[in-house]
Amino acid sequence: MFKATVLNRRNATAQRVYRIALGGMTGILILPVILILGMLIWKGAPIISFEFLFTGPTKGMTAGGIFPALLGTILLVLVALLASVPLGVAAAIYLSEYAPDNWFTRAINLAIINLAGVPSIVHALFGVGAFVIFFRFGTSILAASLTLAIMTLPVVIVATRESLQAVPMAFREACWNMGATRWQTIRRVVLPNAVSGILTGVILEVSRTAGETAPIMFTGAAFFLPLLPQSVFDQTMALSLHLFVVSTQVPNMPEQLPYGVALVLISLVLLMNSPSIALRMYLRGKKKW
Repeated sequence: MFKATVLNRRNATAQRVYRIALGGMTGILILPVILILGMLIWKGAPIISFEFLFTGPTKGMTAGGIFPALLGTILLVLVALLASVPLGVAAAIYLSEYAPDNWFTRAINLAIINLAGVPSIVHALFGVGAFVIFFRFGTSILAASLTLAIMTLPVVIVATRESLQAVPMAFREACWNMGATRWQTIRRVVLPNAVSGILTGVILEVSRTAGETAPIMFTGAAFFLPLLPQSVFDQTMALSLHLFVVSTQVPNMPEQLPYGVALVLISLVLLMNSPSIALRMYLRGKKKW
């Protein structure tokens, strides 16, 4: 057997120190999440019931349930996904697979970076001018969802582009050598191997879309509506705005109610993301490279 040298022991000690330090940093990052979830469950879980989830607010929003806001949040997220995911994936395919390295491509990349850094309140004002006034959608689910779609587009584009570029070039070259066109290669080889990364962008978009308040406050969400929306051209309530209202604007609010709304919002995000997370884990488990 080989005897460990002084250098080997020193390297092993340094490795243990770095492992402990990095593990401690990871624990510090996870700890606030655990504390927040624990507080929400402790204070919000007692109010969660069938009536709370499937009835509307009553008594000046100090009692009753959150069903209109729950339904409105689901509609906003779904319409935003339908608007942004196809456009974002198409843009990422162009930038990754077709676009040459020139001033036009660099300008597009710069625009994507700048769009990701625009504050949400600015997106809200853009949504008012573009979708509410110019396209005459009015304050509606459609206007709010399109505003959210524009706001989250950089997330989808960047996540998709990175996942496409992670597919080995050898896969493309093998297809081209077999006579496949560029689009056939993208559709049958590149995209299937990049689905897990695309789903990451979808997960991030759902999380951000469900939690935004300023963009929907100006473009489609309402303080209180007695009726459920009948189409995408109607206004709706939303959990994020409802949480803001009951936490700051409504007097004599029961302490448990805001925590219950927050717990439902987080649970809804996890529930909507769970199929994407499960599919992503399944696809990553099947990867052979």
